[in-house]
This record gives sequence, C-alpha cells and structure tokens, in this order.
Amino acid sequence: VERRPDAHPAAMASPATAAEIQDELICSICLEYLTKPVTITCGHNFCQACITQHCEEWEKGRRVELTCPQCRELFQKGEFKPNTQLNNIVQKIKQLERHPGKGKEPKADLCKRHEKRLKLFCEEDGEAICWVCEKSRDHRWHTVVPIEEAAQDYKRKVKEKRAMITGEFNRLHTWLKEEEQGLLQRLAEEERETLQRLQENVSKLSQQSSSLKQLIAELEKKCQQRVAELLKVRDRRHQNSSSVQMDVTLDPDTAHPELVLSEDRKRVRHGDKRQDLPDTPARFDPCPCVLGAEQFTGGRRYWEVEVGHKTEWSLGVCRESVSKKGTVTLTPGNGYWAVWLRTGEYKARTSPSAPLPVRVRPSRVGIFLDYEAGEVSFYNVTDGSHLFTFTDTFSGTLRPYFYPGLNAGGTNAAPLIICPIPEVGADGGSA
Repeated sequence: VERRPDAHPAAMASPATAAEIQDELICSICLEYLTKPVTITCGHNFCQACITQHCEEWEKGRRVELTCPQCRELFQKGEFKPNTQLNNIVQKIKQLERHPGKGKEPKADLCKRHEKRLKLFCEEDGEAICWVCEKSRDHRWHTVVPIEEAAQDYKRKVKEKRAMITGEFNRLHTWLKEEEQGLLQRLAEEERETLQRLQENVSKLSQQSSSLKQLIAELEKKCQQRVAELLKVRDRRHQNSSSVQMDVTLDPDTAHPELVLSEDRKRVRHGDKRQDLPDTPARFDPCPCVLGAEQFTGGRRYWEVEVGHKTEWSLGVCRESVSKKGTVTLTPGNGYWAVWLRTGEYKARTSPSAPLPVRVRPSRVGIFLDYEAGEVSFYNVTDGSHLFTFTDTFSGTLRPYFYPGLNAGGTNAAPLIICPIPEVGADGGSA
C-alpha cells in the first residue's frame, strides 16, 4: 500500500498513540518538550540544560552516587550524548502543533499554559487540563478523568440538582397554598366571631342605653320631687321657721387672718393682707376658711349663699370638731360635706370627687340639712335644679362651712353672701 507523501506519522496515529508519542518527547525533569535532548548511559533522554543542572546539584550536595532522575541507574558526569534525531522529531511535533491545518482545535479548547487540547478534568481543582498539566506537580496526586466523563457526571449532578430544586419549590408552593387557605379560613372564622361579638355588644349597649334612659328619667323625677319638696318646705317656713329656715351668720373667731368679714357677718372675701388676729385652735390657718356661727345637733335647716360670678368657692357643712390647722381635705371621711367650683368644674367632694350636673351656671346655691335623715343636699337656686345629696350618719355638732377662694389678683375678689330668705305668707305670697 502506497503511503501518501504528505502523511505525517503523528497525523496518521490514533489519539492514544499520539499521546504516547508525545509522552516520550517530554523531559521528566521540567515536564516540557525536550530542548536539545541528550541521552545518558541508561538510554533515557533529558534536556541538556536540565541534566546539566542535575549534575551540578549533585556536585554541590556531594552525594555518593550520581543517578538517572528517571530510573535511578548510575551514570558518570558528562556521559551523555546529543540526540539529534530525537531533537528533529520534537521540532516536527512542535511545528505540527503550531500549524495543525484543517484539524486545528479552537483556541478556547487549548491549554493557555501548554497550548494542548483540554481533554482531561481535575476533580480536585474543578478545571479542564491538558495531558502536560496532568504530569505537572500541580496535578500529580489529583484525581484526573477524561473531560467527556466529567461532563457527563456534571450533567447528571445538574439534572439531579434541578430535580431537587423543582421538588422543593413544588413542596413549598403546596405548603404556601395550604397556609394561605388555612389563614383565610381562620380570618373568616375570626370575622364571624368578631361580628357576632359586635352584634352582642350592640344588643347589650342597646339594653344598657334603655336602662340608663329609664334610670335618668327616674332620677329626674326624683330630683323634681325633691325640688318640689324643698320649695314646699321653703314656702311653709313661716309655719315652722324655727326648725327649717336658718338665719346663718359667720363666726369671726374661726376666720382665717386673710379673710375679710362684713359688719353684719353675712359676707366674706379673701383680702390682700394678713390681719393681726389671735392664733387660737378654733381659727383656720393656713387654709382661708370660715365657719357659720350656728350649730346643728338635729332638725332640718336651709340657707342660701350668693356665689355670683366667682371663679372659685366651696360651700357645705362640717363637724365642729374638725382640725382648723394644716391642710383641709374636703371629704366626708374628714368631716366635710361640701361642693366646690375649681378651674371651671363643679364637683361634689366625695372620694373620689363627683361632677355636678350643672346645666345653668348657679349664681345662688341652696343648702338643705336633714340631720336625722343623714342628708346634706345642694340646689341650683338659679334654675331650681338639684345638684347633689350626701347621705351619711351624723353625730355631734355640725356647722356651715365657707371658702370664698383666693383673690387671684382681683379676678375672684367678689364675696360669698349669705342671702336672706323672704318670708312667705299663708296664701303663698311674700309677707
């Protein structure tokens, strides 16, 4: 069989044979193509520079024997001959690799370091390598497989990973759908329960509103009855004036030194200066208060006080035995049954305080004491409405209580005035 003239042995060889031939052209010292190859006595070939350096290192180390780097057979320094034929083969192989002709591999498939085809895959480094890289120190002890086998293995792993991710997402979607349905169901149940509670609350509020309206109506009726009773008592006071109507006056011996009393002891206001008065146990200090001169140990009493447009005041009754020194706390527990005006708010001094139902600002306040019944009632004489009633059990002596409020720079300078109650004749008219 006639061989084609241009057919090169390396080109005719199979890929495996070509690789074996290329292995024979590699220096086992530098792992590159042989450069100026020389042959030593054992028959192995090396680069002239590599074997010369090997001999020089032997001389420096003063080792006993000089051996072949590949087979460890003894040889003498300088016992190597140039291998011209092998050098020509190396040059031909290099030339073929530089100019492969039609069979040239794409540049991307070549090793950047050795310009050999990337036919192998290093599993430790995870990269494609050439056959020269495989024999280098970097990959000598690594697991190296053909790149086609590695590609198939990676395709299998990617397929398994994709299947796993798809399965996880499917499970996640299923879980999310179930969670969504569960949450929507719970929200619907909570909505139904909330609406049911709201309907129940509306029903209860409606019932409570009806009860409150009924209670308000009953209270208003009782208040009107009490006012009517008071007015009847007031109209009949000429029949029993000694037991109901009370001509109250102020007791100067109990008045705080800054209070100014009128000569008839019917008016009291807060003054600008402290008067030089005896400091007795009966005198209020430091609270600017004063008691009425009258003492009650029983019966029913009624009097009225003009408050006008004052911005601060307190009125009521108290036990005669209350301490006049120190802070005065107006509560039944401390022996005071009183109402007041502070910062625009009308309150009964219970514990805690109770707001008064003031519809019309009172300019005159009526105070009704029923000792035996244990009641102290307050009325807005201006519109005839009932303000508040204290219920308690009385013992000992009670006295009227007055606090005109501080002067406040002249804004609350008007006095509290104990008003005379006009006599009413037997026919109901004024005498």
